Formats: sequence, structure tokens, C-alpha cells
Amino acid sequence: MFRHLGVFDGLVSKFRKFIFKNVQQGASTTCYVALHPQLKGISGEYFWDNNLATTTAMARDMNLAKRLGF
Repeated sequence: MFRHLGVFDGLVSKFRKFIFKNVQQGASTTCYVALHPQLKGISGEYFWDNNLATTTAMARDMNLAKRLGF
């Protein structure tokens, strides 16, 4: 993503492991939700780092959703 930004590439490379997840970490929650037997039948929930998470008030705003066409 940052490889064509010249000087920023070196800076991002140094902090990449603190900023970005690796492939395994990035896929972890998706695999967990798809495969864990205790989550069978759970739908429409938000998960973050293998945990059930709460959405923001803005994400639950039905008037905003209607204005955005959802």
C-alpha cells in the first residue's frame, strides 16, 4: 500500500508490525466466526479480534441508514 510513497516507505517499514496485522492475524476473526461451534447460528453481530464487539451509536442509527440508502 505504501511502497510507492518514497521516503514514507522506510518509515512505514519500521513501524509496520505495530500498525498492521500479518495475514494470520488479519484472517483470525473471520476464521473464528466461520468455524467455532459455539457461534453456530449467530448472525448479524460485530466481531473484533475474536470477540463479540459493540458497534458505535452511529452504526445503529436507523435514520442515517435510511439517508444512506440501506
